[in-house]
Amino acid sequence: MSASSRLAAVKQHLTPMSKSPITCHVLVASVGKPGEHVRVKIEKEGAAGAFSVLSTAETNDDGRCPNLLPSDYKVEKGVYRVTFETKEFFARKGEKCFYPYVQIVFEIEHPEQHYHIPLLISPYSYTTYRGS
Repeated sequence: MSASSRLAAVKQHLTPMSKSPITCHVLVASVGKPGEHVRVKIEKEGAAGAFSVLSTAETNDDGRCPNLLPSDYKVEKGVYRVTFETKEFFARKGEKCFYPYVQIVFEIEHPEQHYHIPLLISPYSYTTYRGS
């Protein structure tokens, strides 16, 4: 077995194969630490414009949510919304915050791609971007 083949085998073994097709994570930018145990909800917009809940989850100790959807979930084109329960998170830390929750609405045009939604928060601000 060549060195590159062995490296590929090791990477495959270390890489979780059961990751959700849409993932997210939370970073508390004001302190540079993961947003652990933040409740997250993902919804999909229907034909009438109403959103329906696909799943709920919680970020792990590293602020990541690799199981937002089941790994075999068939993502379709459309508009999705992820809601992060930020007030609950900051309340557990003994802090007040301005935004009780953060909703990120995004559109999927290429369902075969992986979509990652990062959220950077502080008690009085937030930002997001399309991650990889």
